[in-house]
Amino acid sequence: MTKLTLISSAILSVLCTQSALAATISGKVINDKNQPIENASIHIHGKNQTIKSNELGEFSIEIDANSQLHISKDNYVDSRITVTESSNNVTVSLLPTSVETVVVYASALHKSSLEMISPVSVLSGDELRNKSKPTLGETLKGLPGVNASYFGPVSSSPIIRGLDGPRVKITQNGLDASDASRIGPDHATSSDSLAAEQIEVLRGPSTLLYGSGAIGGVVNVVDNRIPTSNLDDLTGAAEYSHDTVSNSNTLAAKLETGNDGFNFHFDGTKRSGDDYETPTFTVTDEDGDVETENSVENTFIDSETLNFGTSYVGEHLTFGFSYGSIETDYGIPGHEHHHEHDHEGETEEEHAEHEGEEEGEEAVFAQLEQDRWQGLVSYALHNNWIETINLRIGYTDYSHSEIEDGEIGTTFTNKTTEARLNVEHKFADWHGMLGYHYSDSDYDAIGDEAFTPASITTSNALYVLEEHVFGDVTLELGARIEDYKIESNISSAEHHHDHDEEVEELEEEHEEEIIAYSESFTNVSASAGAIWQYTPGQSLALSLSHSERAPLSAELLSNGLHIATGTYELGLGYHIEDNEAHFEPEDIKQEKSTNLDLSFRRFSGDFGYTVNFFYNDIKNFYFQENTGLVYDEEEGLESAVGAHDDAVAVYQFKSKDAELYGFEFDAHYQITPNTMVKVFGDSTRAKLKSDEGNLPRIPANKLGSELQYDLGNLQLTLTGTHYFDQNDITAFESQTDGYTLFDAQANYQLGLGAVDAQFYINVDNLTDELGFVHTSFIKDKAPLPGRNIRLGVRGYF
Repeated sequence: MTKLTLISSAILSVLCTQSALAATISGKVINDKNQPIENASIHIHGKNQTIKSNELGEFSIEIDANSQLHISKDNYVDSRITVTESSNNVTVSLLPTSVETVVVYASALHKSSLEMISPVSVLSGDELRNKSKPTLGETLKGLPGVNASYFGPVSSSPIIRGLDGPRVKITQNGLDASDASRIGPDHATSSDSLAAEQIEVLRGPSTLLYGSGAIGGVVNVVDNRIPTSNLDDLTGAAEYSHDTVSNSNTLAAKLETGNDGFNFHFDGTKRSGDDYETPTFTVTDEDGDVETENSVENTFIDSETLNFGTSYVGEHLTFGFSYGSIETDYGIPGHEHHHEHDHEGETEEEHAEHEGEEEGEEAVFAQLEQDRWQGLVSYALHNNWIETINLRIGYTDYSHSEIEDGEIGTTFTNKTTEARLNVEHKFADWHGMLGYHYSDSDYDAIGDEAFTPASITTSNALYVLEEHVFGDVTLELGARIEDYKIESNISSAEHHHDHDEEVEELEEEHEEEIIAYSESFTNVSASAGAIWQYTPGQSLALSLSHSERAPLSAELLSNGLHIATGTYELGLGYHIEDNEAHFEPEDIKQEKSTNLDLSFRRFSGDFGYTVNFFYNDIKNFYFQENTGLVYDEEEGLESAVGAHDDAVAVYQFKSKDAELYGFEFDAHYQITPNTMVKVFGDSTRAKLKSDEGNLPRIPANKLGSELQYDLGNLQLTLTGTHYFDQNDITAFESQTDGYTLFDAQANYQLGLGAVDAQFYINVDNLTDELGFVHTSFIKDKAPLPGRNIRLGVRGYF
């Protein structure tokens, strides 16, 4: 027998040797009053097998020796118990809770929302559907610690604890969304909340599993496009809704079925709407004239999504794939272009006509297209130190074109290949995961607004995450090492503005000079945390993490006019001398974050709360700083003094030490079986160290309350949220006044034979309050929508 054969046999023996199922364990699930709990889920940890308890709370399941059972049920605290071949007649008592408990898929170790060490919020079920908006930012902005960038209602990304853009990772089933939303705030996220089963928000650094792009947090959109449990019946859902504030209509549908281990999923959405209305506000145009508006122009949307997937789920093996398509046209408010004409040789009538055209502004809209493929292979071993081997792969082809006067002005593309291999294991009372993560992103921008050059970003990473239970304390340790490489071709041409023939020839020569830029970084992250269940239903969690992040291509290589934000952007790699920008990428340091999180939680009985305190010390924090210069198309970079009125401010990415700290809380009280009241809020302070001022566009503090009342089949909800004044601003920002929003919901459940129907009315901004979002680049041009009545119906079968 050759050495190769021996090695192969040894590997197969470790990975595939399986003992026969050792025993059948029977048991019962009860509540704290010894009453049986029906339809509780009993899951063998690390395996695909899941069963339900019957009406008497009884269950029977085949297990391996030394298995762990995970028992869960809505409105109860999850329980985990260890069983052996000799275990039998197991009794499991679940503690009731008024907080919904769901498994957090982004946790990697099958933890529920109450078991997580890092703070997490999950929107799912009817709550997610009621709060669903066209963008992730607007859907999630009511959660404590979460706000939205708001570039109009169709382009709004999540902000977590004051951090957004490249510091907040947006994923779909654990893989990067791979759109261009981190390049500019006018680029919409490609994740659709309507098709989601749940949306998870992990606050604080989550770089161990998701890479350096998660230094601020993770938003994970979970769907069932690749079913991971068997579907035995044909089920489906459909929804229609109408919004009055923008005359928009939304239609969504889903179908799922399966047979003999093979499963199929389909979902699709169609949404269309006009410009949205606002309370009356004033805006000053470029000539200094004050105009009165009651709507925001160029905020229409026309979107279609289509997704399907299939899988095979066996006792050990699960595999499947999915395909998703998005086609969206949406207006970009505040994104206009001025046209200039050469008037030489024109008649007076032609000159007057072109002058009138110059006074007008041309609205620009975006065409977003994305094709996304995902694959999954998972193998569960029996009675082995390796529990599961899980491979997820994805390929995304994303395109964002900006249409000007019927023609494509600028196109942004991003083609991403990603793979994540996880090996879940148990060894000497430690439970954990080893993983490898690969990502390759090919970004390009072509057109007048291609302020960031084409680049290829590649990362390879290894990570480990381990946990150990010491009685009432669970300890979690993790580390990740990531090789990050960015490559691009940078034009070294300098801009001249005296357009004689000699200079034009020099420009042509300079334009041909290309610098081949390539730089590698090694990002190291580590974390340590623990959660202490010091009494049933109450816990204390503490975590300390260190994360490193290399700059994105936009932060490092930008050099051009970004019309959407009304600025000229320069990256970290440029040096300004004598009003000329030179590419000199010397000594680019990584962004290094040290984050401390402290959480107090109570989730049993009628009263519960979650209170989180955080402190984030960031060295070499990347941010855009106003240089005091302006950019003029004829003069280039120049001093703002004496510049033309249409010149735009020049912002450059800088690297300075910063600190962010604050708190967030969410408390609830079940007044009666039918009545619950909630109170929530957050506060974030963000500033540069050494008394250098505040960071720009930090969200205002918020405080809110919600009243829920159930009257049989009728559920009523009233929510009020106050956003405080934001006065902690930079030298080039304006203060933002506070405002209060009231929202009301009414849902009525109606059974129609085999179909469960739900009629609902949502009234957003009940008092028609005028509100401006401080985090928005165009806050003065695009206030929040006015009063909106949303009428809808859902059906399930």
